[in-house]
Amino acid sequence: MEKKLEWESVDTQQRHEQEHEHTHQLADGTIIRHTHGHKHSHTQTKAVLNRMSRLIGHLEAIKRMVEDGRDCSEVLVQLSAVRSAINGVSKIILKDHLEHCVVDAVRDNDKEALEQLNKAIDQFMK
Repeated sequence: MEKKLEWESVDTQQRHEQEHEHTHQLADGTIIRHTHGHKHSHTQTKAVLNRMSRLIGHLEAIKRMVEDGRDCSEVLVQLSAVRSAINGVSKIILKDHLEHCVVDAVRDNDKEALEQLNKAIDQFMK
């Protein structure tokens, strides 16, 4: 399957266009293949990127703590804070995806996009 990704800024939102190939089988057994693009907004991109930048900085600081031989309990507390921050940014991405991408997929009857969401949730919850 060939995918095409294009990113462009529109005001404060990010527009995402992705081309999908779909296969449908009719009741008589006829197989129809077609492609179409989906456009959806990612309204939280800036917030996600800002949080990820802070996470990277936090992880770098924890790495320095380990290099400096800091107390293990202090390192563990900081790692716990990072885990919590990762969960927070994940929640923002999931909400944004549900509010925009999944709504578009349901509207367009894009079962493949919904299957991808299910796979992503299964992987995330491991």
